[in-house]
Amino acid sequence: MTTFRLAALQMTSLADKNANLENATRLIHKAAQQGALWVGLPENCFWMGPPHQAAPSAETLEGPCLQAMATLAKNLGVGILIGSLLEKRENAEKPYNTSVLLGPQGERLATYRKIHLFDAQVGGQHCESKTTSPGERPACVHTPECIMGLSICYDLRFPELYRHLSTQGAQLLWVPAAFMWETGRVHWEILLRARAIENLCWLAAPAQIGQHSPNHTTFGHAMIVNPWGKVVALCEEEGEGMALADIDLALLFELRARLPALGHRKLKS
Repeated sequence: MTTFRLAALQMTSLADKNANLENATRLIHKAAQQGALWVGLPENCFWMGPPHQAAPSAETLEGPCLQAMATLAKNLGVGILIGSLLEKRENAEKPYNTSVLLGPQGERLATYRKIHLFDAQVGGQHCESKTTSPGERPACVHTPECIMGLSICYDLRFPELYRHLSTQGAQLLWVPAAFMWETGRVHWEILLRARAIENLCWLAAPAQIGQHSPNHTTFGHAMIVNPWGKVVALCEEEGEGMALADIDLALLFELRARLPALGHRKLKS
């Protein structure tokens, strides 16, 4: 198979886990009905509340949200990217911000814990490292459709991560996000297209959108970008929706053959 359909979802997650889970389930059903074989949820898809409540809201990878998604994946026969959830750690105060890739039988194919944490003064003071522990290892996984590399939101500003994933064979880069409005309107599309172009990869970016708390607004604009940097699907809705596109690996192979930049690298450390 050189072509398959993918959906990058757009959500407005709040502090109500049950409501978020219901919304995610509804959107995944809708994507599957439109032929998507892979569906991506955004960062913090199951809970997006006040930072000081992060630890109490965390659950293990055997918890109810992930189990519900595994059952849904199996029932629908689709792969699901859990953009991220707060992963409870044994004997640790701070959870991980963790992305999980589920196969169409509900099996766990890959787990990625966000490496780069968002500590910045943009639209207020944000210090993700106060409430979340950083991960240490990239994640790249073979699936029947293609090789997928995982990342989360703020990772987007660190091109060395994506270059590592492409050298590991990645053909599709996942970038689930809750990108701030202030930076999203000027940087989001540019950075996504750059990462796709640099690595001659498909890229799928599920996104949070809207008002999550009085001081937290996200940009949305979930999108799918092809290896030439063209935005082939964009969710322009003000609320929940999806970007839906057919991922054509033949295009990727053709572009990499015509422009073999990945093989021309000189600085590899």
